[in-house]
Amino acid sequence: MSRLKLGSSFKSFVPGFLPGLAPCLGAAVALTMASGCLEHPLKPVELEKGQEVVRQLELTVNKDVDILFMIDNSGSMGPVQANLGANFPAFIEVLEAEDVQANYRIGITTSDNGNLWCPGTTPEAGNLVMSSCKSRIGDFIFGGTVDVQDLACNDICNLTEAELEVLPTITDEDSTPKPRPWFESIEGKKNIPAATDAAAAFACFGPQGINGCGFEAQLESMYLALTRAQTSTEASYGFLRASAILAIVLVTDEVDCSHNKMWSEIFATDGNKEFWSDPTAPFPTSAICWNAGVECEPGADPNSYASCESVNKDVNGNIGVSDEAAVLRPMNRYIGLVQGIEDAKKSINDTQEVIVALIGGVPSNGDIFYNDIGHIDPAFQNEFGIGPGCESADLSIRALAPVRMRDLTNAFTQDNMFSICDNNYSPALLAIANIIKSQIKPACYSECVKDVDSSTPEVVPECTVEAKVPGVDGSIRMEECRRDANGYVINPETNDYTMPGDNVNVCYAALTNPNDMSQECLDQSYNLEFKIARRPGFPAAGGTSISANCSLADFPDISCPGI
Repeated sequence: MSRLKLGSSFKSFVPGFLPGLAPCLGAAVALTMASGCLEHPLKPVELEKGQEVVRQLELTVNKDVDILFMIDNSGSMGPVQANLGANFPAFIEVLEAEDVQANYRIGITTSDNGNLWCPGTTPEAGNLVMSSCKSRIGDFIFGGTVDVQDLACNDICNLTEAELEVLPTITDEDSTPKPRPWFESIEGKKNIPAATDAAAAFACFGPQGINGCGFEAQLESMYLALTRAQTSTEASYGFLRASAILAIVLVTDEVDCSHNKMWSEIFATDGNKEFWSDPTAPFPTSAICWNAGVECEPGADPNSYASCESVNKDVNGNIGVSDEAAVLRPMNRYIGLVQGIEDAKKSINDTQEVIVALIGGVPSNGDIFYNDIGHIDPAFQNEFGIGPGCESADLSIRALAPVRMRDLTNAFTQDNMFSICDNNYSPALLAIANIIKSQIKPACYSECVKDVDSSTPEVVPECTVEAKVPGVDGSIRMEECRRDANGYVINPETNDYTMPGDNVNVCYAALTNPNDMSQECLDQSYNLEFKIARRPGFPAAGGTSISANCSLADFPDISCPGI
């Protein structure tokens, strides 16, 4: 049976990480057999030409994922929210799959950012909502006539308040345990009761009601949610983890109306009615949102535009004005914020990209259709400024082409758009989850590792593994997870590798058996893969990085053909 030629008594002195390093502090002591810290000290091995064959590589072991859902809570969204909640298990199953096991957080905000025509709503303005839909059941009635309390909440939420209790947790930014306005599962530990199923919980947490403002500010709500999460005085502070993968999912059936409140006069009855469908009407329609931020080119087909683009317009309808003069917030505001977050993440992991996804008014094939139906259905065009980009089979959903949100999506995750008119959101949620999964890479050691014991059927590597923790000087030597005669010992309570001691909270496993390794590592002909196990309740500090230092094969072309 393969084994690593590493000692097992070298432990960390960092509280909550690898306690117990004190006996092996001195570097000189740590590298001598007499100390007991290393049974087989790592020695440089030289090839015939004398080059160094010990290579240190950073390991991609980050499984932290922060997911922000912006869910439209306007009057037409009842069927959508029911569909979303009912199909959410497909999303959770990918995140919790054996080959993923993401440490995920899910935050939810709404599209309501307030408007002078929405005095009766309670705009979230980017605040995260973490409560059962049953505790907000009145939000599922719109205008006193549309009632989706059963459809979008009672019929899909089957958990009690006790089962959905939000438990105190800590964050990298705040060590004080307290309930947080998001759902999380970190190293298998949830911030709701352990017996509560995650997918069932989201069926209760996800639906946001239908009594939100009909002038939706999807992009501004996203902007404020991300900004609040980085502001120390906000309840959602700490939701974003510095090194975590970030995914933003927009769910809406209308166009973005994120207006600059300096120019609220575009909605006023005594203001400039440049963008009103009917300036003589007593109130504006949602068409103002389309007219104020989009410009289209006619096409050969009289029933559709050839293309539509987001543009800056001033209060008089002039196109191409400065960001400051634009009545709708410029796209630079939103793309710039997300790009800044991505840049910060790339400084930690240069392969990491922010994921943006849209479930909106696009056909099932994802190609946006700009429907000009003014001559066919003038009432619809008057109401929304554009015809439906997609329609459900029963016409319960007639969604609009999301031009501004399309631009945000394509700036980060090209064409990652799905139809809100489909009768099943599982394929869309599954696709989004798989894009997240694709960024959670296995920790392949991307060199051909030397087998230091040819008497065994498997490769026996000679490696050291170290962690760098923000705020801690130097590197922390990690221990190998517990092994017995049959290999690594699996803890039946966590279904993960077993810690080598009671005072150890993180360990590594070095996998060389092809049956244990990820297919991605095997496809690259690598012969070693690392996996990191953590004791439940002891997640890695934000920004923690792990590296391995292994002796390399003398003749990699022979030992690892194809590498």
